[in-house]
Amino acid sequence: MWDEAFPSFLIGLREGLEAGLIVSILVATLVRAGQKGRLPQVWTGVAAAVALSLSFGAVLTFTAANLSGHAQEAFGGVLSLIAVGFVTAMVFWMRRSARTLSADLKEKVQASLAMGAGALVLTSFLAVAREGLETSLFLWTNVRTAGESTGPLIGAAVGLVLSTALCWGLYRRALKMNLTRFFAITGAGLIVVAAGVLGYGLRDLQESGLVGGGSTYAFDLSAHLDASSWYATLVQGTLNLTVTMTVLQVVGYVAYLGIVMTLFIEGVRGGKAAPAPAAAKSEAAAKSEPAAEATGAKAEPAPAGRPRWVLPTAAVAVPVVLAGVVIAVSGGKQDSSGTVAVSEQECGKGFSAPQPGQQVFQMHNTGDKVSEVYLVNPGTGAVYGEIEGLAPGTTRALTATIGSGDYAWRCVPTGGKSVTSASVHVSGGAEVKAVQPVSEDDLKGPLDSYKDYVNQGLATLMTQTQKIQADVHAGDLATAKADWLTAHVQYASLGAAYGTFADLDKKIDGRPDGFADKAQDKDFTGFLRLEYGLWHGQSADELTPVADELAQNVAKLVHDFPTQDFKPGDLPLRAHEILENTLQFELTGDTDMGSGTNLATVQANLTGTQELLTLLQPLLDARDPQVLVRVNAGMKRVGDLVAATRTADGWTPLDKLPADARRQLNGATGQLLEDLSPIPALLEIRKAA
Repeated sequence: MWDEAFPSFLIGLREGLEAGLIVSILVATLVRAGQKGRLPQVWTGVAAAVALSLSFGAVLTFTAANLSGHAQEAFGGVLSLIAVGFVTAMVFWMRRSARTLSADLKEKVQASLAMGAGALVLTSFLAVAREGLETSLFLWTNVRTAGESTGPLIGAAVGLVLSTALCWGLYRRALKMNLTRFFAITGAGLIVVAAGVLGYGLRDLQESGLVGGGSTYAFDLSAHLDASSWYATLVQGTLNLTVTMTVLQVVGYVAYLGIVMTLFIEGVRGGKAAPAPAAAKSEAAAKSEPAAEATGAKAEPAPAGRPRWVLPTAAVAVPVVLAGVVIAVSGGKQDSSGTVAVSEQECGKGFSAPQPGQQVFQMHNTGDKVSEVYLVNPGTGAVYGEIEGLAPGTTRALTATIGSGDYAWRCVPTGGKSVTSASVHVSGGAEVKAVQPVSEDDLKGPLDSYKDYVNQGLATLMTQTQKIQADVHAGDLATAKADWLTAHVQYASLGAAYGTFADLDKKIDGRPDGFADKAQDKDFTGFLRLEYGLWHGQSADELTPVADELAQNVAKLVHDFPTQDFKPGDLPLRAHEILENTLQFELTGDTDMGSGTNLATVQANLTGTQELLTLLQPLLDARDPQVLVRVNAGMKRVGDLVAATRTADGWTPLDKLPADARRQLNGATGQLLEDLSPIPALLEIRKAA
């Protein structure tokens, strides 16, 4: 755990000190200007920046948790590369801007004072939000790289607390510190950390299939080094060097470290050699910048006689040499019992009864096919750990918590048959929760039932859209409005099938986003286009082609749907996605084209979600009965709030809903989404089934 804490400690200390210095300068400027009464505005902006940063981290975590395995690898890999870019830019920005940061912020504060409270809040928010967002992204990446959250989060917390103490000392003039040297040293350290994150991100992209070369290794020391040993864990946690690395990882690591460290060190040396400003600060300016005054920074001459290639080369070589020394001193791989073979012929070879508690198994594919690997209870099929896409000749770690019970390995080679190893029995451990795998056959019954539900719903929808078509042709637009709402909520209740409707969904219920002329665009069609015309005074002649096209597209959907590809694995995903779209589009008013009936659509979305959950209930109850208990309570809460908005005169438009009622509805829907989020993972199709 503690080896994983160091990179996060470094980012917490560095970013915390940057943000703390910014806040110190803002506060000091107001105090010296006799504007203490404006300090709450600064703290409001700071609090908003912190809230945004925490929300950003939550969004990243929530998004990744609801993606498939390969999508998670791609998502994590892309964000790792973005994090490396942000940290690199931050390191160079602070090196370049440290000398003028105080003066720039003071100028912005003086301008904000003249513009009012909002400007000062915005100034402090923007000044701190940059550091907060960078911290959230890099910490999320570190947690994913580490595979656990405790160490990285503790490291970050310690770094932030220490940076807060340093900033307080600098502000109170109780501490002198050469910040120029501090930012140079920590910048170099972060570049080393970022190089490791880059290598890890490239590996994620290879495992996701977005980047090739995943089976082309620069080295594979897994046969000689125990990846779960203390020394390998220490090197991986601090430097992100692993016992197995692909050519792309090594090239990326070395190239980034060599190029970026060279530019950084040359910049630091150039900055130190720069002459001091000819004019000294005025006494008033010095008083307004207590944090900068306390640094004790001095210009230093560049070291003479040292070749420019020495430091960059050392930055690349030292981590590798240190890793080699640690490994050599340890005597290499002491215990190979943790290595387990994976193939059709050797599934589970090398597996013996493990000790209770968390264990790390090195899974080595000795076969000639890419394989899925599962640690299972051979009697029930429950899964305790898994690896997707283990390539031939490669080794990857699988971490699992072992309790009392029976354990075996199940290897599923691509295109081959599932093979299960001999089982072992473990005694003395606590009960460990496992995932009961789901197969396509398990979801076939719910899928067939849902298809019947959709087919019946589409038949009803076709009759309803033909009724709208007749209303418009007859010029009876008042009746067309009533029939429009009936048909639209019917379509909204079929939400779990939207993914199979292909282009017809956009033609039937697409939004005007992306069209050049928005709602007036000639290519904008469907329910929302008809809604716009009916509630914006367009004539029956103008709406006739719109109603005709809607009826034709619905009829085509009725014809096409039975032959469209509806994957069983999509069902668990839709349970969450229907209401995710509800929160994003319906409850924001984004889809209101004039009728003010968004809440009617929300109720229809709830109806469609409930239908799907009813079909999935037997599978969910067998895996986690409490999930639907929480979900059903949340569904009732949201349903009651929506029902309360309907009056004798019809549905209350969103913009007429009291602010408290709207906030309550949004909050309840957000909580319901949280309650629904475990369903895709519980019902993910696994080859172990």
